[in-house]
Amino acid sequence: MSAMPNLETRTTVENGLVFMRDVAVTMSDGVTLRANVFRPEAPGRYPVVMAMGAYGKDVHFEDAFNPQWQVLKRIYPGLDTEGSTGRYLRWEVVDPERWVPEGFVVIQVDSRGTGRSEGYLDPFGPVETRDFYEWIEWAGTQPWSNGKVGLIGVSYLAIKQWQVAALRPPHLAAIVPWEGSSEFYRDGGHHGGILSNSFTFEWWPRQVLANQYGSGKSTHRDRLTGERTTGPALSDELLEGSRADHPNDRLSHPLDDAWNRARAANLPAIEVPLLSAANWGGPGMHLRGNFEGWLRAGSRQKWLFAHIGTHYESFYLPHYVAIQQRFFKHFLAGEDNGWDREPPVQLAIRHADGTAEMRTEQEWPLACTAWTPFHLDAADGSLGDVPPRGAGRASFEAMGEGLSFSTAPFAQDTEFTGPAVLRLWVSSSTTDADLFVVLRVFDPDGQEMSYVGAHERVPMAMGWLRASHRKLDPARSLPWRPWHAHDEVQKLVPGEAYPVEVEIWPTCLVFPKGWRLVLTVQGHDFIVTPPGRMRHDHPEDRPVAEFGGVTTVLTGGDHDSRLLMPLIPARR
Repeated sequence: MSAMPNLETRTTVENGLVFMRDVAVTMSDGVTLRANVFRPEAPGRYPVVMAMGAYGKDVHFEDAFNPQWQVLKRIYPGLDTEGSTGRYLRWEVVDPERWVPEGFVVIQVDSRGTGRSEGYLDPFGPVETRDFYEWIEWAGTQPWSNGKVGLIGVSYLAIKQWQVAALRPPHLAAIVPWEGSSEFYRDGGHHGGILSNSFTFEWWPRQVLANQYGSGKSTHRDRLTGERTTGPALSDELLEGSRADHPNDRLSHPLDDAWNRARAANLPAIEVPLLSAANWGGPGMHLRGNFEGWLRAGSRQKWLFAHIGTHYESFYLPHYVAIQQRFFKHFLAGEDNGWDREPPVQLAIRHADGTAEMRTEQEWPLACTAWTPFHLDAADGSLGDVPPRGAGRASFEAMGEGLSFSTAPFAQDTEFTGPAVLRLWVSSSTTDADLFVVLRVFDPDGQEMSYVGAHERVPMAMGWLRASHRKLDPARSLPWRPWHAHDEVQKLVPGEAYPVEVEIWPTCLVFPKGWRLVLTVQGHDFIVTPPGRMRHDHPEDRPVAEFGGVTTVLTGGDHDSRLLMPLIPARR
């Protein structure tokens, strides 16, 4: 074992900011976790904003996520030169130099088994969530705290917010889950019952194991001290025995079983005010979670905010930081700044050219929605206003090109904002079939448009379903959002037709006059820019013998396959 680095709390003061490094708190089971605490130098009691995650509280954003850093710097050159030196910037957490001067204490906690925190590493697990509860209660009772703690962060750090808020820590006063899934199985692990493997299997070694507590192989160094950010170097055997095998845990739990449910947030139990920030361009993981989290959370005071742009610019740009701080100043500091009178739904209405304009609403889905069916016709590949006159069928090789169905050019500017559903009749040459459903945008010249996504270019919207997971939970399904039970596998009889409902994640787009909506149904991932970040291609989850067959779509007659779209009438 290498020499033990200094893990005692070290405090520095600079430009009115007190930096307490490696603050240690012992959990109820005796394991010690550590955090960095940033607070104003002036004596007083301040509101606290906090995050817990696995990416290393001492790992600089630029060092761990250099490509994203370069993109963000191009978008926002003042990130580390205007109002901040950037020295404390970490991936997906707030910049202390922009928050402490506004009267906040900022706390960044290394989750159990990561960074400088000891213990068994089990991402998103219930023990990690209990740790977060204990940290919130610690922060709420410190002499520099006003007793009100808010949570903020992106992705992993947003998922943890949904989870711990459901436990109702007494000192938790508000949360801002920014682009973070709330339904562990449906949002991230298994889309429509199909394992979302590429992110998990690549994320695990790159973003988690690289930050495991005791990793002597980690290349991450604290820029301010030169020390390894993962504490003392431990043996490979000890490291392996000190962590779960998260990717294979995902693979070995293909249904929404007890393991998955233990990691799902109990959304109705959440009571604190919340601001749920969704990204229209994040269809592979978090988009659904922010909408469902807002819908199902028990909070009386809750706001839904949907934006465009990359995963990181939509958190760090000054406009968004101002929104976050205004929300917290109201609910943590008691400032009467009018936030409580803000409309509960604020949406960036996307246009076909990739621009957007903000619009406020009172509910989601929008009360004015005209739920409009577009009927599939296998004979001519159309999406029509009325069912086709006759029955039809069309087939595709599951691993090859799929089928596409197009509307006529729209006669006027046409807005779709909301969730969508594909009600499809389908058969397979095998005992199962995976359906990858895509909403696409084409201009009058036949040129397809794609959009800036959270991490890569994306189509208008996507949805997924494994046919053997078609069973619905009638108590939780809605006409505009089917809820699949995912509690049993119902194999297909080859050649027999079955009705299925595919949930298409929320979307928003205004089609100009003359543009077309195209629905594509295929048996593999739709990727705009290869290789794609959110792939579903694990050979154990999708053996070719079963998922490489021929899929047939039936339309018309007794098999009225139709796409239900959220048409928003023109506003005068």
